[in-house]
Amino acid sequence: MASQAPVRVSPLIKAGRWSALLVGVLYGSKHYNTLSKREVELREIEAKQKVVRDAQLAKERAVQNREQMLYLAKETGTPVPADFDKQYPVSS
Repeated sequence: MASQAPVRVSPLIKAGRWSALLVGVLYGSKHYNTLSKREVELREIEAKQKVVRDAQLAKERAVQNREQMLYLAKETGTPVPADFDKQYPVSS
């Protein structure tokens, strides 16, 4: 079997391919920068919301913990300590 010589590609086609590659790389770089700026903004917003959300969850857990302790004291017949309200204040 005889090996055939590779086909010469037109310089116009080569230029078109390299141009398309370069345009694609430039577009990708610009698009990446745009998306990364948006992502930074979203992360900042989420970080601010996380602080508020964590505080709210901590408050809800404290209320649930207090209610559960009172329920367990009632069910087991354990007297509630006099300073219970100081240790676990009622939050509104």
